[in-house]
Amino acid sequence: MNPSLVAAVAQLAPTVDAAANREAIAALVAEAAAGGARLVVLPEESMLLAGDVPGSLGAVVEAEWPRFLAELSLLAVSHEVWVIAGGYEPTGTDRPFNTLVVVNPRGELVESYRKLHLYDAFSYRESDYVTGGTEVPPVVMIEGVAIGLVNCYDIRFPELSRDLVARGADVLSVSAAWVAGARKEEHWSTLLKARAIENTCWVLAASSSSPECIGNSLVLDPLGVERAGLGPIAAGVAVVRISLDRTAEVREILPALANRRLVSTVTVQE
Repeated sequence: MNPSLVAAVAQLAPTVDAAANREAIAALVAEAAAGGARLVVLPEESMLLAGDVPGSLGAVVEAEWPRFLAELSLLAVSHEVWVIAGGYEPTGTDRPFNTLVVVNPRGELVESYRKLHLYDAFSYRESDYVTGGTEVPPVVMIEGVAIGLVNCYDIRFPELSRDLVARGADVLSVSAAWVAGARKEEHWSTLLKARAIENTCWVLAASSSSPECIGNSLVLDPLGVERAGLGPIAAGVAVVRISLDRTAEVREILPALANRRLVSTVTVQE
């Protein structure tokens, strides 16, 4: 029998009040743990709604980043869970990194990922106030299940998700603050389902429900079947058992990864 992992996506509406955000996170992690979750995935910007911060974003981030990490560590230990969450990491400038962190049940920061693809699209420029990362996201082993990290706009770049799966990811953990707009909800669900189906992998997608964002957190199985969804509600959790037996079953009937024929591997017969 293959491993399984009970995981939760948590949805909240972050504000510029970092202390209030930490309180909201604490309530959601407690709810997820009470539902049996061993992993809780929180949205991008869970720490702080950076675009609305008055004054120096760099100064606010310098103060709030260690508090954010300390709270995640405390929650992970208190509830004996893994936590994946998005915040803003100081750079010494007014343009912090948009960073996902992974905290284990001992409260240790075991991995982090600085967002590679900044959201410079649909008349928005994240790069005006965020410094982009330069390294591909990690794959983290959580209780026998390999989790690949994806941050919001990254989901529009299929090669990033494929690289994570090629490096062994069983699950794509997507933390997002998916901005509302014409056809944006359709893009969100379509892109998530495409990444699940083309990679025959699970997708855990937690999205912010702040006023400019859509919420609609989702859990999809390796055939793109929706196993849970939160809709546009302000706050909530959805708990699902991630089964690698299901992954093996899907990959037996749909061996798309094994059937790939890349140009470099195709022999041309004359």
